Amino acid sequence: MLSNYVPIIGLFVLAAAFALFSVTAAPYVGPRRHNRAKLEPYECGIEPVDQPLTGGRFPVKYYLTAMLFIVFDIEIVFLYPWAVHNDALGVFGLVAMAVFIGTVFIAFAYEWRRGGLEWD
Repeated sequence: MLSNYVPIIGLFVLAAAFALFSVTAAPYVGPRRHNRAKLEPYECGIEPVDQPLTGGRFPVKYYLTAMLFIVFDIEIVFLYPWAVHNDALGVFGLVAMAVFIGTVFIAFAYEWRRGGLEWD
């Protein structure tokens, strides 16, 4: 019984060893180009500016784009099980998925016409 889990445990050990090796070898192998901006706590290379505690305001377009990504990503999550068991579902599964894809396509076309996919 335990022999069935040996490949899985071996894969976890291999992944942990690779992660540990990568973390320990990176400081010795990677380039060392330090400047004042990279030594700051926010390491993106942009000079930090003082902002109030409430932070800056994000445009609503940012949140709308994130929600669109989530909606179309969830569509893929629902399509995967259907693709795996397509033969077992029969005609009912085909019709149900056609209705689902049609509904998502209508939402996609609506967002496209409204300019929701345009990035300014």
